[in-house]
Amino acid sequence: MSTLREYLSHKRAALLARRESPTAGPVPLHAHVTAEGRSGIRRVRIRDFQIISDSGPDFAGYDLGPTSPELQAGVLGSCVTHIFLIKAAELAVSIDALEVDVRAEYDPRAQRPGDRGVPVHPHNFRYEVLIDSPASDEELAHLHAEVERVCPILNLIRNPQPVSGTVVRIRAGAPPV
Repeated sequence: MSTLREYLSHKRAALLARRESPTAGPVPLHAHVTAEGRSGIRRVRIRDFQIISDSGPDFAGYDLGPTSPELQAGVLGSCVTHIFLIKAAELAVSIDALEVDVRAEYDPRAQRPGDRGVPVHPHNFRYEVLIDSPASDEELAHLHAEVERVCPILNLIRNPQPVSGTVVRIRAGAPPV
């Protein structure tokens, strides 16, 4: 059976090399989302990857992909998982298997006028880490504390920051300027 131990040794080497790199610095992030005609699905493009986001039939969707709030839960789970791997490699904590289960709620009633007590955003996020490791309980507790200290998406949800937005008028079908 394959475990994460060999991967963690590769991760540790990459982590150490990255830290010593003279070009290490801020990494620009970019996502572009297009709403498709007829279906309304959202094509999320990030680098050379594409993710489809959609609504269920109860909201005029076709259920072709996860909703945005579901993607947020997945993004949190992916980030917590990745930071567990990074910190395990850094702290030399052996892990054989790792899974993260994320749960949250989203209530569409928040979009209705008058429902001021319902949060408009996904809320009540919680996650459970399922881990197979020979490490002691103390080592795992320290690992978990380090993950919570540095996980970017976990900390973004806990400590939101301002987000700015603009609207630019275009002509449908015309090439972008």
